[in-house]
Amino acid sequence: MLPMEDAHTTLLEVEGAEGTAFFAVYDGHGGSNVAKYSGEGLHKRIVADSAFSRGEYTSAIKNGFLEMDRALRYDPEYGNDSSGCTAITATITDKNVLYVGNAGDSRAVLGTDGAATALSNDHKPVNKEESRRIVAAGGFVEYGRVNGSLALSRALGDFEFKMNATLGPDDQIVTANPVIVEHKLAEDDEFLVLACDGIWDCMTSQEVVTFVRKGIAERTPLDTLCEQTMDHCLASDSGMTGVGCDNMTMVIVAILHGKTLEEWYDHIIQKVAVRLGPADSKARLNGDEDPEALEEKAVAIAEEVEKSTTPEEAVEEKKEHIAEEQKIETKDDAEDA
Repeated sequence: MLPMEDAHTTLLEVEGAEGTAFFAVYDGHGGSNVAKYSGEGLHKRIVADSAFSRGEYTSAIKNGFLEMDRALRYDPEYGNDSSGCTAITATITDKNVLYVGNAGDSRAVLGTDGAATALSNDHKPVNKEESRRIVAAGGFVEYGRVNGSLALSRALGDFEFKMNATLGPDDQIVTANPVIVEHKLAEDDEFLVLACDGIWDCMTSQEVVTFVRKGIAERTPLDTLCEQTMDHCLASDSGMTGVGCDNMTMVIVAILHGKTLEEWYDHIIQKVAVRLGPADSKARLNGDEDPEALEEKAVAIAEEVEKSTTPEEAVEEKKEHIAEEQKIETKDDAEDA
């Protein structure tokens, strides 16, 4: 049986940081100690950093990651531990700004009206910038791995790759220095997915967003949706290697925008019912279907989400939306003529 080496953190409000939420996934390798230690302490170090109280969240997150790594290294219990972990964190401030910090190949993806928006990049040894740092620090990349061993280039722990005393923590063969992305949350942002590479090895970012949004439209609880996604990714046999055989950890964060959870579900169900997602909107605006076909499609879509509290309103809204688009198409055609 594959041992669980991952950890995660879900805090709707961080102690000592009123109005700030924090979510994270830590994908452990070589053991679970570093992942568990980080899951218990990284958010505390970010909030405790002096930059945090000044609203300098990017600096606070970077300092928190590096301080977490330093604390691990000099902890008498963990300093000689050979394990490591990736870290993907999401800090949402009281100003509705999302900060994603990433070290490793776990991933943060935002679902925006059904479209996947990447908020992190996988740190792989074959990436040009990562490879350049690895070589400059005295390491090498072989078979896509750091020194032929580690399949990622940034992590907490993994101290055997951080032994160059002439270099700072940012410049080691493997570094805990995170890449941080700032994103002002907009009304179209529906949910955030944080997950380890066990998920992304099986599904693309868009496939995950589509899978999750479909589940939301069916009123599936978010914890059940995480389980269903992982079930979808599980290998069909119990071998210890290959896609679907890794540990899997996933967190879905509902972006409520002041709504209750029930209202949030209703809002997304209504949008799915009238197909306000980007792909379907583009198809309609391109005039790919005639009004009758679109109306039939509207009814069919409404039936798919019949658990919605007001399916009749969804159908009527769809009809009005189609009619309005057809007016626009007719007007544009007249102007072209």
